[in-house]
Formats: sequence, C-alpha cells, structure tokens
Amino acid sequence: MKILQVTPRYPPQSGGVETHVRQISERFVDRGHEVTVLTADARKEGERRECRDGVRIQRYPSIAPNDAIHVCPHIAVAVRRSEADVVHAHNYHSFPLFFAALGVGDRPFVVTTHYHGGSASSLRDLLLSAYRSVGRWAVRQADDVIAVSEWEREQLDADLGVGATVISNGIEVDRFEQAEPVDHERPYLLTVGRLEEYKGVQYVIQAMSALPEYDLRIAGSGPYRETLERIAREEQVANRVEFLGYVDDRELSGLYAGASAYVTMSEFEAYGITVAEALAAGTPCVVREAAALRDWVTKEGVIGVATPSETSIQQAVRTARARERPTLELDSWSHVADRLLQDVYPSERTP
Repeated sequence: MKILQVTPRYPPQSGGVETHVRQISERFVDRGHEVTVLTADARKEGERRECRDGVRIQRYPSIAPNDAIHVCPHIAVAVRRSEADVVHAHNYHSFPLFFAALGVGDRPFVVTTHYHGGSASSLRDLLLSAYRSVGRWAVRQADDVIAVSEWEREQLDADLGVGATVISNGIEVDRFEQAEPVDHERPYLLTVGRLEEYKGVQYVIQAMSALPEYDLRIAGSGPYRETLERIAREEQVANRVEFLGYVDDRELSGLYAGASAYVTMSEFEAYGITVAEALAAGTPCVVREAAALRDWVTKEGVIGVATPSETSIQQAVRTARARERPTLELDSWSHVADRLLQDVYPSERTP
C-alpha cells in the first residue's frame, strides 16, 4: 500500500507530532508499505527531497510566523498529484491538514488531530479563531478521525462536533525500559520538548532555587530558548540549568533513566508522550493538571500540580521522589501502527 503522511514538521525537527509521524511511518515501511511524508518545514533551503530510514520525505517552504501555522499551498498540489492509496494528515493546529483535505479527492482520508483547543499565544489564538471554520471543514472531510487520548476525543466533540476513535500514542517500550542511566555528577530533573512558552519550562526554572540539590537538564529546541536562558540568569540558577538542544533517541532514553524526576508544566497537550517515555524508563513524573496531562495524574508514579509555582513544583518533586519506581503497561508504536493498518486504513489494499 502507498501511504501518504502530511504533517507541518518532521524530524530532525522535534516535538510530539513529529515523533508520532516518524514512528508510525517507519513501522509501516518495516511492514512492506511505501511511505511518503509531505512536510512544510523546508524553511530557507527551499523544496528538497530525502529518505530517512526508508521513509521518503518531501519538504516544502511555508509561511510560518514563529515557526507555527505553516501556510503551504504546495501541500495541496503534492497530495493531488500523489498516487497514494490513503492520505493521513496530522495536526489540526496547522494548515497542512487543510491543504491535504483540499487535495485528497475521493481517496481514503484519515486525520489525527493532536487537538488541544488553544495556545498560550494571543496571536496564535487569534489565528486559530479565524481558522476554526476551515479547520472544522477539513477535519469533517476525513473518513476516520483519530484522537490520541480520551480527553482529546471529548474536546473534539465539544468544540468541533466531530466524533473520533481513540488510538493513543505509543512509545518504544523496550528502549526506555532497558535504558542505561546517563552519568551526571549531581542529581537532576529533566524536561523534554519543544521550547515554547506554553510548555511551561519557565516555571520549572523558577522553582530551581527551592530545589538546590538538583540540576535541571532541558532537552529540546525552539524559539523560547533565549527567554528561558534569561530567566535562568535572573533567578540566579543558570549554573544549574543545562540546555541540551536536540537530543537523539539513543541519548534521550538514558537521560530519562538517569533523572531523579521528569517535570512538565505544559499548558496544552493532546496526550503527553514525554510522560509515557519517562514512566517507561522508571522515572517518576510531575505534571501540570491541564489538558490531557490531567489523565496522567491517576497513573502510578505521577504527581499533579494544579497551578505551577515554586512551592507547588518543589513539593511535587519531593513527593514524586518518595514514591516507588513506576511500573506501567504502555502501548508500543508497533501496536499503534498495527491498529491503523487493521482498523483504519483500507484493508483491501494491504499487501
């Protein structure tokens, strides 16, 4: 089967959607399918093509203020010209999904929305408000809509009047369970993800003065990094805050395993894939009780913070550290890929 994936960005760009698309695409290739990814992250280099781990990637330039929205009409043309048996578009919050809907024609169309309903940016909220009617139209063109959490399914129904099937994100369970902790001279807290204001890393940095026994290691890149570096200096904790930038998968699992606790104060998440990865590595988690992260608070090894503050984060970290090592059964990416192939994609075209 020829599978076309449409996404705003693709690795080495980092983020939850990027990880999701890469993981399922590579597993489709392993199962003998032909996978092409159309993405709108070519930036200044212009259109280019490459192959990564058997996945064909076509990158197109886009208009992307603050590296968001990704207005890219090339996507509609590329989808229309493709010979795909199924088109699978990702991320309601960016325009490539809309352009995929314009170009799909009468072929099977699947949408995974990764919907979180808003943002911490007033500009993005304004753009999303203007986009809602076309975004709703695009999602409703899908033959199947996929949500990655029960919280997301409920939000899609409430906000867009769209029904969805829940297929949670997966993780590479064995890689995290078997990870060797990285060496670090002091105990450390870890946060992983794209560096944007809504991710809430600033709250973790501000709490570090109340957690003098720990360093903070931050894995990920993004436009908010300079602001976070300034906050670390202002809080006089810069000597204990390390910005690691992009970290490849082999190193990342060891970082999780070596951390005393994983902390995320993100305001908008459709699932919380980094929480699953940390738990698989046996690392306790502190999460903000917001969006789909609320679903994790009921899980073993996870402590919730209602409002991020120095005191609440400090107390939650120490509570998490006192808990036993978490042991949860989590879905693998292979399971996610198999569910899509068996339950969602057109089975009569499967090899």
